[in-house]
Amino acid sequence: MSKQQQISPMKNFFAGGFGGVCLVFAGHPLDTIKVRLQTQPKPKPGESLLYAGTIDCLKKTFAKEGMKGFYKGMAAPIIGVTPMFAVCFFGFGMGKKLQQKTPDDILTYPQLFAAGMLSGVFTTAIMAPGERIKCLLQIQASTGEVKYAGPMDCVKQLYREFGIRGIYKGTALTLMRDVPASGMYFTSYEWLKNVLTPAGKSHNELSIPSVLFAGGMAGIFNWAVAIPADVLKSRFQTAPEGKYPNGFRDVLRELIREEGIGSLYKGFNAVMLRAFPANAACFLGFEFAMKFLHWMAPDL
Repeated sequence: MSKQQQISPMKNFFAGGFGGVCLVFAGHPLDTIKVRLQTQPKPKPGESLLYAGTIDCLKKTFAKEGMKGFYKGMAAPIIGVTPMFAVCFFGFGMGKKLQQKTPDDILTYPQLFAAGMLSGVFTTAIMAPGERIKCLLQIQASTGEVKYAGPMDCVKQLYREFGIRGIYKGTALTLMRDVPASGMYFTSYEWLKNVLTPAGKSHNELSIPSVLFAGGMAGIFNWAVAIPADVLKSRFQTAPEGKYPNGFRDVLRELIREEGIGSLYKGFNAVMLRAFPANAACFLGFEFAMKFLHWMAPDL
C-alpha cells in the first residue's frame, strides 16, 4: 500500500460533513423511490402492485408530485446527514488512529474494515432517528395520508405519542445494517484508491474520475451488504405501533412468508442506481474538503 498522510480525526469530521451534504443532494431522489418500493402495501386479490418497479415509481411520482416529490423529506437527512457523515468519517479516522503503533503505520485491509465498523457504531445515534423521520415523511407522500407537516412536527408527534423510544425505533436494525456495511464501505474505497493510484504516486494525486469511480463503487459494495437489513428497517420503522412486538424477527418472518426471500432485496435497482452517483459525490466532496483543510489548517 502507498504511504498515507497522517490521520487527523478532526479533519475527517469536517470533511465528512461536507461529503454528506454532497451525498444527499445527489442521492435523495432515488432514496425516495427506494423507500416507496420497500414499503408499498401488499395488493389485495385481483389488484396489481402500486409500483411495478423503479421506473414505474419514478414516472408515477413525477406525474403526481413533480420534481418536488423526489425531494420529500430531504430536510431531515440534510440536518442529520451533515453531523452523521462528520461523525462517520471521524469514527473511521479514530478507528484507524487507534490501530496505528506509529503515525506512519500503513493499515491492513482487516484493520481498515474494523475502523469502518467502528464508524457504523458512531453514526447510529444520529442515523436511527433521522431515518425513522425520513421514512415516515416519504411514505405519507405516496399514501396520500398527511399526518406530519414536516420533520419537526414528526419528531414532536412521535415524542408525544411514544416518548424517546418512538423516535429511536429501529436502532438495532440500523446497527445491523450500518456496522458491517460501513466496514465494507471504507475498505472497498481504500482498496480501490490503492488499485487506481499509479506506482510511485500518492493517493492525493488521484484524478477526479478515479475518486468518483472509487467512491461510487464503495457505495455499491456498501449497499450490497446493507440492503436486506435496510428493507427490514424501513418496514419496521414505518409500521403501526405494536405490529411487530418481537422486532425485526417478526418483520423477517412476515416478509419471507408472504413474499419470499427475494423481498429482502426490494428496491435493489433504486438503491444501486442511487449508490454510485451519491457516494461518488460524497467522496469527491470529502477529498476536496480534506485538501482544503490540509492547506488551510495543516496542524489540525
